[in-house]
Amino acid sequence: MSLDDTSFTHIADKTLESFMDAIEAVIGDQADVDLEGGILTIELDTGGQYVINKHAPNRQIWMSSPVSGATHYDFDTDKEQWRCTRSGEFLDEKLVAELKASTGVAVRL
Repeated sequence: MSLDDTSFTHIADKTLESFMDAIEAVIGDQADVDLEGGILTIELDTGGQYVINKHAPNRQIWMSSPVSGATHYDFDTDKEQWRCTRSGEFLDEKLVAELKASTGVAVRL
């Protein structure tokens, strides 16, 4: 089942806000975390920048990662998670694994 525009906006905004809060709380001393205009930016002190944003025309969340490159995520209504359109990986799990590898700290999203 695909999301309508209102549901997409609500779920995507909630996702980005919760990611920002969790990441800032746990690794805020190792990264500059900012959410502005629907774009979440995570700049690691060790180098590398993540950009995670909602892409309304496709009703997706897109992530640009210094580790894995660009990926696109559709909302899986059964799992209530964002799933990669290519690999099937979940956005939160991928981001947690990459941040832990970069910072040594486990973030819970």
